Amino acid sequence: MKARAFEYVRPQSVEEALRAFADADGDAAYIAGGQSLVPALALRLQAPALLIDITRIGDLSGLDVVEDRLRIGATTRHFEILGSELVAKHAPLLAMAAPFVAHPAIRNKGTFGGSLALADPASEFPAMALALDAQIEIASLEGDRHVPVADFFLGLYETALQPGEMIRAVHVPLAGAKTRCAFDELARRRGDYALVGAGVNAEIDDGRIGRVRIAFLSVGPMPMRAKGAEEVLAGNRLTCEIVREAQDALSVDLNPSGDEGTPAEMRMHLARVLLGRLLGRLETTP
Repeated sequence: MKARAFEYVRPQSVEEALRAFADADGDAAYIAGGQSLVPALALRLQAPALLIDITRIGDLSGLDVVEDRLRIGATTRHFEILGSELVAKHAPLLAMAAPFVAHPAIRNKGTFGGSLALADPASEFPAMALALDAQIEIASLEGDRHVPVADFFLGLYETALQPGEMIRAVHVPLAGAKTRCAFDELARRRGDYALVGAGVNAEIDDGRIGRVRIAFLSVGPMPMRAKGAEEVLAGNRLTCEIVREAQDALSVDLNPSGDEGTPAEMRMHLARVLLGRLLGRLETTP
């Protein structure tokens, strides 16, 4: 199949893009990296009358430290996250996850904001944004608003974005001297969708865990936070017993679905194994 005929505009500002969407009576779509939208257009899963290219809007791209947060522009490419010294220093969990995002050709075009807006439950960056307690800056004609990432993902491919709104930037708290992170995923082949993946973002002081956030991908309809496991870990040292208790808590935190190739029981087992591996790496990370 081929995409239906559509009009195309390339606005120079966020406000111009928002106005173009409104003038199209909502029969429009924003495009930046296009790694998800273009296949959907080709299959006519989406068929907007107007395509709004936001790649030339400077305010939507780039990485910068603003006060106590790392600001990541929505159209910042995946490869920029992978190669950024700012990300490696201030949001190391994102740097750890970036090499696992698809393949180089996808990373060269895909955008950070586009990944969060799509909210694919098997995608690395949405889950790591959840682990990092990010804030999503959303632009609309009524003005900007900031949405905590915990309130942003609502369900399968469903977010807090309203029609016509777009992500302007994502704000991530800066890692501190006591921050320790770990990320990994299990997949049949590198670059395939993960059977299960997870990231841990913790503060460790003298061997004892303080604040900790754990987020999983590919184990539910959206990025899933393991709050029960976090409660087990907080305030404790990483003994074998505590790690086992945290793994056991996943039976309450997660409820993965299965398919023909990966039964739900197998996915849950892999989640437990993966959490154990990640916790074992925490004290050795810089």
